[in-house]
Amino acid sequence: MSDDGTGGGRNSADRAGRLGVPPKDDATDLDRPARRNGHVPGPVRPAVTDRPGDVWDQRVAAGLAFLRRRLSGQYEVDEFGFDPELTEQVFHPVLRRLYRDWFRTEVFGVQNLPVDGAGLVVGNHSGTVAMDAMVLSAVLHDQHPRHRFLRLLGADLVFRMPVVSELVRKSGGTVACNPDAERLLGRGELVGVFPEGFKGVGKLYADRYKLQRFGRGGFVSAALRTGTPIIPVAIVGAEETYPMLADIKPLARLLKLPYFPLTPTFPWLGPLGAVPLPSKWLIEFCPPIPTDHLVDSADDPLVVFNLADQVRETIQQTVHKLLEQRPDPFGP
Repeated sequence: MSDDGTGGGRNSADRAGRLGVPPKDDATDLDRPARRNGHVPGPVRPAVTDRPGDVWDQRVAAGLAFLRRRLSGQYEVDEFGFDPELTEQVFHPVLRRLYRDWFRTEVFGVQNLPVDGAGLVVGNHSGTVAMDAMVLSAVLHDQHPRHRFLRLLGADLVFRMPVVSELVRKSGGTVACNPDAERLLGRGELVGVFPEGFKGVGKLYADRYKLQRFGRGGFVSAALRTGTPIIPVAIVGAEETYPMLADIKPLARLLKLPYFPLTPTFPWLGPLGAVPLPSKWLIEFCPPIPTDHLVDSADDPLVVFNLADQVRETIQQTVHKLLEQRPDPFGP
């Protein structure tokens, strides 16, 4: 039985369809231009995704490269001792776990931080251990659109402690004095300061969330001399991490410490007393207070006092507002 041209074409098309191959005359519109150019597209392959083993390989390779740079000294440290790579690769990942998973931190007002240029971030201090400063530095770096570092100013005592001093300097901290603050601000850095000092971090739990005196307002003078905006920040949650029930003053004097705390877990549980309680944290960056119009008043005590009082009152009111948003100190 003979086949005509039409029948032969139809049979070949049927055979091709059964084999899963599109017939030659049924090319799609997307195929035709490529065929006219003499190119026949190949089969479409699924996108390649990283397998779990590949991800671990990349992490191991990155870790080995990091260690190689550290051991060979191929990393940068600025004049204050700040090590950006160590801070970003070692310190911040630990703090990130802490503030995200343990403290369940919520952050507000990030848009009030300068995108670039100098800014003086002024916060309330509390919690027996200055964990609020460490958490704030990691939160700001993670939440800022350009992932800027916060250069913290610390008390002299911090820099007299052998191991702690080195870690603080590596993470960007320096002594809380006007010359260092003005140098950092003059370089366009974000600088963090806690004017309450040990009076705030070492207050009793009964006085929680009551801001202490702001000292002599040296931070205001530094901002005025450099024309830097002041960004008040309110931190709620640190008061409950190590609730200080009493201060053993004779023991503090003996050890030359500003205070010796008794908390629900320290010293009763020994090393376990160093584990912070899982309080719920709220952090809010308030609108910036400009100072560029007061540069000539940096040495005027009245201007300095009034501006410091304005910053303190802004933080105190914001703390009250955040406490209303967080009725349960250990809630979700």
